[in-house]
Amino acid sequence: MEAATTEGTSFRHQPRAVALAGLLSLAVAMGVGRFAFTPLLPMMLADGVVTLAGGSWLATANYIGYLVGALACMALPWVARGWYGRWHPARLARAGLAATVLLTVAMALPLPATWPLLRFAAGVASAFVLLNISSWCMVRLSVLGQPALSALIFCGPGVGIALTGFMTSAMVAAHWRAAAGWAAFALLAALLCALVLPVVQGRAAQASNLQAGAAEGAPAPPASATARTLHAIAYGFAGLGYIVTATFLPVIARGALPPGSPWPDLFWPIFGVAATLGAVLGTRVRAAWDRRWLLAACYAMQAAGIALGLHWPTPAGFALGSALLGLPFTVITFFGFQEARRLWPAAVDSFAGLITATFGLGQIAGPPLAAALVAASGQASGFARALAAAAAVLVTGAAMYAFSAWRWPQGSVA
Repeated sequence: MEAATTEGTSFRHQPRAVALAGLLSLAVAMGVGRFAFTPLLPMMLADGVVTLAGGSWLATANYIGYLVGALACMALPWVARGWYGRWHPARLARAGLAATVLLTVAMALPLPATWPLLRFAAGVASAFVLLNISSWCMVRLSVLGQPALSALIFCGPGVGIALTGFMTSAMVAAHWRAAAGWAAFALLAALLCALVLPVVQGRAAQASNLQAGAAEGAPAPPASATARTLHAIAYGFAGLGYIVTATFLPVIARGALPPGSPWPDLFWPIFGVAATLGAVLGTRVRAAWDRRWLLAACYAMQAAGIALGLHWPTPAGFALGSALLGLPFTVITFFGFQEARRLWPAAVDSFAGLITATFGLGQIAGPPLAAALVAASGQASGFARALAAAAAVLVTGAAMYAFSAWRWPQGSVA
């Protein structure tokens, strides 16, 4: 019995358990806390509890919360060193997961005046979980000698999106109300958290592990401020580039396809399945490959997915477009964090928080832009213009990464 509880054999200390805990944590924080609103928005519209403009502001409240959470995570190591020492990443992630469950079930209550605050707080919680669980799992897997498993963590958002998407399709078929959907998603989040919490405990590495890692060699020097700024801006463009589709995809598809079509409720889970597959494929990418070229390719793929939905508004066009948008979705975060670590290894946690904040800024701009364009020129034309702008932003981001890779080749001093 004693041998079964040692670090070498205890299940919660095994690399696969750590990776699975990270995956499920992001399924809760992102798939439920962030993106459960997307498939439920058409149900809320049908119930008459929210308008399209009101729904866009609820989405924006969530994205503002995500930005605030990212900024808080960036600042914590610097402004609250003693407190942060007690509330290390595992504890912060656990708190964010618990908050996500409570905030999701609260959305089922018939108190619409509280919904903006609830969605804001859910955004804060999702940022705390994303940044802290990814940091904790990456360090933990490195200590356990399996750093390559880190990419599997980023399957979590896609798994969560797929689960909530398929659940919503079943709810629509059964004529559920949106409030029941929120309650069902809260139950799903609670069940997943029950699997996560026994694993995500304590510090990712003991002091001796950290000292041993430092002894292996001095950290690489940070890249120039120009290279870091370019990465932060280009990564932020990904937030604006995908968010219009990620917020309104079922609504856009319903407006483009014949009434009664079963397809609109399936495009969002297709997006989630593709995101999961993309994260799995990310584990096969060689460490020597320049992440900036990979990010440029991911942005181009997402722009192509948006263009497909715009110019081929059929079930096949939306399905293929959803897949192309979803495939790079979470792997962009993985590559972005890896690039942040390369550019500024001595301050990687704070720099990861900074690029997450720029991503959040991009997200905040998307829903109000789309709502304003819809109000000005009608739903079909307004969404088309918003999606075209999003695709252009992604192309610009891809060009920025290509320029960075050309200007500062990997291995050179930026």
